[in-house]
Amino acid sequence: MSEARRLRAVDLGEVEPARSRHAGRRSAVALAEELVIVGTADGDIRAFEAATLDERWCVPGDDDDGAVVTMVTQGDGNVVVGERGQSGTVRCHDRETGLLRWREETADDVGTPQKDTRFFLPFVVDIVSDGERTYAAARRYERDSGERSFTSVVYAVEADGTVAWQYQTDASPIALDRRDDRLAVAYNRCPGTHRDGLVILDAASGEQQTCWDPDEGGERRVGDVSLVADGAVIASHADYRGYRLDPDGAMRWRVDLGRPTDVGDETLYTYPNHVHASEDGVVFVTGNTYATEGRETEGLHPREHTATGLMPAGEPAWTEDVGGFASELAADGAHVAIPGAQHFRTRDAEAHGLRVFDVADGPVTDRRTDGVVTAVAIADDTVAAVEEPVVYHDEGTTRGDYRLLTTSLD
Repeated sequence: MSEARRLRAVDLGEVEPARSRHAGRRSAVALAEELVIVGTADGDIRAFEAATLDERWCVPGDDDDGAVVTMVTQGDGNVVVGERGQSGTVRCHDRETGLLRWREETADDVGTPQKDTRFFLPFVVDIVSDGERTYAAARRYERDSGERSFTSVVYAVEADGTVAWQYQTDASPIALDRRDDRLAVAYNRCPGTHRDGLVILDAASGEQQTCWDPDEGGERRVGDVSLVADGAVIASHADYRGYRLDPDGAMRWRVDLGRPTDVGDETLYTYPNHVHASEDGVVFVTGNTYATEGRETEGLHPREHTATGLMPAGEPAWTEDVGGFASELAADGAHVAIPGAQHFRTRDAEAHGLRVFDVADGPVTDRRTDGVVTAVAIADDTVAAVEEPVVYHDEGTTRGDYRLLTTSLD
């Protein structure tokens, strides 16, 4: 891989260092024409000039705001952010000034947290926009006598903050995608009555158009979804495969990604966590290694932390190691940007970094960082990312800082 031409940085303040294991998202970043906008673990939203990284405005988080974990820009010049916090807030700010336009507290629909700890907090897992409406998915987790349960809601919100419709289930949404008249909702855990890993809704009305579920049983279902002109591409948590579906949910092709594999005396697997599909092809990204017998293992799955590129018809095109865990991916045109965080089994600091791939041809640039990269955005050959400090439990050294990073691909 070639090095990016420039890597610029600006300090984001203090944050508790990440640890060996991933504790979930707590930062977000978006590119909005001449601005780079960052949401922080304290609930702050900060806008920087893309050309200079001078700060234009800052909206400090308050006691009711949680960590900003997802963010999208709208066609009307606003930015919408989602939080993980007591209220699970979705809020819209003017892109030029930071002025609050509207605010929706998802806890009003999913409920208040059972415990005041991160995993139980209402969580806005994803936000997408079609330029006019904003679509947000939020969930809340509970545990009672060992039984897990979720309450979740998907919103369609007008530009003025009016909720056009809601879609509620007892499953755990993980990702959204929006195209033509469709809104795709991926559910990664379905322990209740809702059993479909993928639901396609009519974006205008919220009515269900179709649904799909992997053949495998169990709570695990779908890790991510990417809509294409005539169907969808799915990252399946149920059977560790990728699927290309027709509009009616029929399978066009599938590919093995993290299937159970014997390594020494263990059988190991890895989840395909992310997918992006375009007319140029498809990119899947896998996550951490797990063992079928218990969660701990000394071995590594041969396809863990791997970006896999496929041609539109499903034929293999390229594969590349992404180093560590990727909490998300960002795509723009022919490029996919992937953040690299901890490889908690090996604690290899060389895994940290920012990587960009061409959907059809593979590696474009690879930039290593001292800390872990946890959030990323890409637009018009500009990449923005958030670096967070990390301390591995068996080392005790703080690596990296809480910083906004930007680079250019041209």
